[in-house]
Amino acid sequence: MKTGRYITTVLIFGLITIAAVPGQEKPKKLIILHTNDLHSRLNGFSPETDYSPESINDDKTLGGFARIAALIDEEKKNNDGHVLVVDAGDFLMGTFFHALEEGTGFQLPLMHKMGYDVVGLGNHEFDFGPRSLASILNRSVQTGPVPLLTLSNMLFSEKDNADDDLKALIDKGILKPYQIIEKNGLRLGVFGILGYVAIHDAPLSRPVEFADPVKTARKISRYLKETEKIDLVICLSHSGVTKDKNGNWTGEDVTLAQKAPDIDVIISGHTHTLIDKPLVVNGIPIVQTGANGTGLGRLELEVSQRKIIRSESTVIPVTDAIEGKAEIQQLIVSQEQMISQDILSPLKMSYADVVTETSFPLLYQEGNKSETSNIAPLITDAIYAYLNTHDSQGADIVLFPAGMIRDNIEPGKTGKQSVADLFRVVCLGSGNDEQPGYPLARVYVTGKELKGILEILYLAPSKSPDNYMYYAGLRATYNSGKGLFKKITSIETGNDQKGFLPLDWSKQNDKLYSLTANTYILEFVGIIKKLSKGLVKVTLKDESGNPIRSVADAWIDADPAVPGTQEIKEWMTLLWYLQQQPDINGNGIPDIPETYRTASPRLQGE
Repeated sequence: MKTGRYITTVLIFGLITIAAVPGQEKPKKLIILHTNDLHSRLNGFSPETDYSPESINDDKTLGGFARIAALIDEEKKNNDGHVLVVDAGDFLMGTFFHALEEGTGFQLPLMHKMGYDVVGLGNHEFDFGPRSLASILNRSVQTGPVPLLTLSNMLFSEKDNADDDLKALIDKGILKPYQIIEKNGLRLGVFGILGYVAIHDAPLSRPVEFADPVKTARKISRYLKETEKIDLVICLSHSGVTKDKNGNWTGEDVTLAQKAPDIDVIISGHTHTLIDKPLVVNGIPIVQTGANGTGLGRLELEVSQRKIIRSESTVIPVTDAIEGKAEIQQLIVSQEQMISQDILSPLKMSYADVVTETSFPLLYQEGNKSETSNIAPLITDAIYAYLNTHDSQGADIVLFPAGMIRDNIEPGKTGKQSVADLFRVVCLGSGNDEQPGYPLARVYVTGKELKGILEILYLAPSKSPDNYMYYAGLRATYNSGKGLFKKITSIETGNDQKGFLPLDWSKQNDKLYSLTANTYILEFVGIIKKLSKGLVKVTLKDESGNPIRSVADAWIDADPAVPGTQEIKEWMTLLWYLQQQPDINGNGIPDIPETYRTASPRLQGE
C-alpha cells in the first residue's frame, strides 16, 4: 500500500556472465519487459493536468500507458520474437479508470494492445471481492483479447458460493495457476503468486483463501521444470523486497529465491520497491520497478541448456522524453469521457475540470516519517469540515490512516489540480452505489473507549507505517516511556476555530463521542478487543448508545429524504473542501492555504 519512488535515471541491475562450454548450442536471447503495481495509472502524473504524451520535453510528468506502449513497440521492433512483456500484479485500483472496469473491462484489453503477454494478480485485484473480480475478468474477455492471466495459490470454498464465478474462470482456462508461452524457441513457464503480506492486505478476497506462497512456488516451479520440461521458470511474485535497518536486502522474494531454487527469474511486486543495485539471490535475478508505471523494467537474458548464462537489467524511466503511442492515448481519452458521463456528471463535474491550485507540494512521507505528512491534515480537515457543514450530527473526531494515502499533490508547471488528480489521493474502495470509494461511517464511543482506541493506534505503526493514524477534531499527547496501554497522557477535542477542551476518560463520564472514518477503518476499530487480547474493550454504538450490529449500519446518509443510503466518499469531501478555499491570486481558482505547507500532527510526544 505504498507509493513508488520517482525514477530519474536509468538504473543498471548488473551483468552476470558465465562462460559457455565448447560444443554447446548457441545461447538464445530473451528480453523480459516488466512492470508491477500499475494501479490503473493510465495517464502520466503529477499533476495529470500537465501530462502531454503527444509531445516531448515539455512537462515533468512520469508514467502513462501511451509512453509505455511506445517503449514496448520499440523493443519489439529491435528484437523481433525475443521479447516477453509481463506485469506482477496490482494493475487495478488507483484512479477513476478502475471504477468502470466491471462494466467496461477496459484495462486488460488495453494492456494486450500495448503488447503485454502475461499478467499476474495482486491483492488490489480483490478489493471489490471475488464476484466483482470475476465480473471484471469476464467483461474484459468479452471486450477484446486480454493477456494471459495467472495466480497459483488461490483456494476456493466448498461451502460459500461467493467465489464460484472466479473458480469458473479457472475451469474455463481464462485464469490459470501458470501459463506456458514460447519466445525465440524457449519454452517459458510463467506463474503468479500472492505473498504473505499481500494475502493479509486482501481481506475482501474471502471466501477465497490462499495456500502458502513459498510451498506453492516450490511445487509449481519443480513441476514446470521436471514435467513440462520448461526452459525458464518465471515467477510473477506479488510479495516484494525491502531493506533492513543495515541497508541489506530482505523480504519475501529474497526468501522465495532461497527456498525455491527451480525458479529462474523473480519479477517482484507489492512493496513498490525500486531495485537500484544488483540483486541476485541464490543465482536468481530479482527485479522490481517501483510502482505506477514510472519505470519499465528490461531484463536481458542469454539461455543455454535451460540455464541463464548472462543477465543484464535496466529500469527505463517513463518520462516526457518518450512520445506516447497515439492509438493507445486515443482509447484512454475515450474512457475519460465515459468516466465524466457515468461517475462525475451527477456531481456536475468532468474528468479534467480544475478544482484548485497549489504553489507547494503536499506529500505523504513514507517509512518512519508519517508525522511529517502535510497532505494528511488536508484530508482529515476536509472530511471534518464537510460533515460539520452538511450533516446534522456532524463529526467530533475524524480518523484517516497513512496507508490509504495513494498519491501526493505536486504543483507541476501551473499548480493546477484536476478532479482526476485529487481522486488519486483517496481512491480506494467501493460501497453499494455507482460511485468509487469507501463510504464514510459514524460510530460513537465513550471517553474511556476512545482512550483505549488511541492506545492501540499508537502501537499500530510498529507493525507497518501504513497503520499510522491522522486525526481531525482531536489533539493528544503521548509519553513513549510509559507502560503498555498507558502511553496516551492527554486528549482534547475541538478545532482551531473554536478551541479545544480536555476529554475526561474516567468511567464516570458517559458522554459519547462520534468517530468518523471510512468503513474499512471502522471495521479495524471494531476488533480492537480481539487485537488487544481483551485488554482494551470497545463497543461501537449509535448516537443513542445502542450497540451497532455492523459498520454498514453506521453509514452516513447524505440525503435521508431519498430512499436508500446516499453514500459520502472521502474524495468527494476533499473536492468540496478545496472548492471552499480562497482564491489568493485572483485567477478564479481556489488556492490550497499556506497553513498546509508544513505538517501539523495532532498526536505529539510530551
